[in-house]
Amino acid sequence: MRHFFSLLLITLCTIRVWAQDIPEPMNPRRLVNDYAGMLNGTERETLEQKLRVFNDSTSTQITVVIVKSTLPYPPGDYAFELGRRWGVGQKDKDNGIVLLWASDDRKIFIATGRGIEGALPDAIAKRIISTVISPEFKQKMYYRGLDRGTDEIIKYTAGEYKSDGTEGGDGELPLGVIIFLIIIVIIIIIIISKANKGGGGGGLSRRGGGWYPYTTYTGWGSSSGNWGNSGGGGGGSSFGGFGGGDFGGGGAGGDY
Repeated sequence: MRHFFSLLLITLCTIRVWAQDIPEPMNPRRLVNDYAGMLNGTERETLEQKLRVFNDSTSTQITVVIVKSTLPYPPGDYAFELGRRWGVGQKDKDNGIVLLWASDDRKIFIATGRGIEGALPDAIAKRIISTVISPEFKQKMYYRGLDRGTDEIIKYTAGEYKSDGTEGGDGELPLGVIIFLIIIVIIIIIIISKANKGGGGGGLSRRGGGWYPYTTYTGWGSSSGNWGNSGGGGGGSSFGGFGGGDFGGGGAGGDY
């Protein structure tokens, strides 16, 4: 009986400590939660819009969480507990992913929900950290590391679920990819049409020393050529909150 009460006391204390140390999601609810102030406003919004578009088109939720430290907890335990408490992913699919960065500890961890472990196995998560994110972080290119890292996560998980929560069929393109291709075709048609009419540069805007087609759609156009958003600021889809997903212990970590 004494051992039972001792175990119960330890369990209650552990729950209480976790409750104190795991932050609440930011309000309004966001997929990019930077508690350490490591990204500027434009970087946060650009990354946010990319992850919202992916959430809307696939139902898979990727949240980027930046804290100064996870101590005294290992980053993996911290990421799993945060994912459970926040309910990242859909309740019936457990298709959430937590990309955790502890800036003072110089630690990174990718935690995968139970339903996404097949699409993003531990070995792939480890490789994304060691070959994509960590090299950028070593150069203090923090946003680029997160942008490229989430692009890789999206690449591996894009076909796993659809926006209605059902599993994707073999050979089907994700809805987001189809939308992106349609937008590219429309832009090309507009450019060709203006060229044939001998029109001026009203449909183009100059950015970074080159000429690019101007479009008000903010959900696409990554600096790394995949799912990102080349511009900052708000706009795009809104995020309604996390869906109640659970985590079973899949994932991998690394440092830089």
